[in-house]
Amino acid sequence: MTERTHISREDLDLFAMQVLDPQERVPIEAHLRQCSECRAALARARGDLAFLTMSVEETALPSGARDRFAARIAQSPGSPEPQNPAVELTPVRRRSGVWVWMPWAAVAALLIVATGLEIKVQNLTREFARQAETIRTRAGSDARARRVLDLLTAGDAQHVLLTSANAHPVPSARAVYLASRGALILQATNLSRVPESKTYELWIIPANGKPPVPAGLFRPDASGNANLVLPPLPTGVQAKAFGITVERSGGSATPTLPIVLSGTASGE
Repeated sequence: MTERTHISREDLDLFAMQVLDPQERVPIEAHLRQCSECRAALARARGDLAFLTMSVEETALPSGARDRFAARIAQSPGSPEPQNPAVELTPVRRRSGVWVWMPWAAVAALLIVATGLEIKVQNLTREFARQAETIRTRAGSDARARRVLDLLTAGDAQHVLLTSANAHPVPSARAVYLASRGALILQATNLSRVPESKTYELWIIPANGKPPVPAGLFRPDASGNANLVLPPLPTGVQAKAFGITVERSGGSATPTLPIVLSGTASGE
């Protein structure tokens, strides 16, 4: 037996169970001293045997069973008078040991298969949960995109341009508003920078003369551009005009003068 010819699994199992004859153990022991792969396989075989041993429930012999067995041997016809009550048992042959351990090997194989299936089911469950979360996220994004498209293409949406005549370059903002759905998109350009403690706030001036309705906070980027997309708004508020003011960072319940940008809403 060489490094290239490894010990068979059957011989490793029999070696681990210590049922091989001494002359059969010698070449296996010599090979194990040289082959790390077979040593690892032997360790696994011994671990399986230990697991099976712990899983078998021990049953004690009935009281007096050993004495009755010895007495029956002594009373058999032609049996010599026993000189010693000890009973000598014939060693189990190698092939008999194989058949005795085969059911336990089958049980171990079933346990390994069951464990593998359980791990696979857990992995599939995690993958299903991940896919479901991805679908929910995409569904939310698609719904928002549909709302934006509906607002931009609605025939009765109000398109408002907000401008200022006192600044250079001229800041401006364009609003698209659909009162029946409470949907609004604002795009602003060339806005002046504001301190960290301040922010811009958009206002809807209702057509029925009620107080201005706050429509969202926003801050421009380094180029003075800003967007406000679908802020939460009540439905049905008909707009007469729109205005933009500078407020504290948390926003305000009423506009703070001056109004830096304003625009009149067109009729629906």
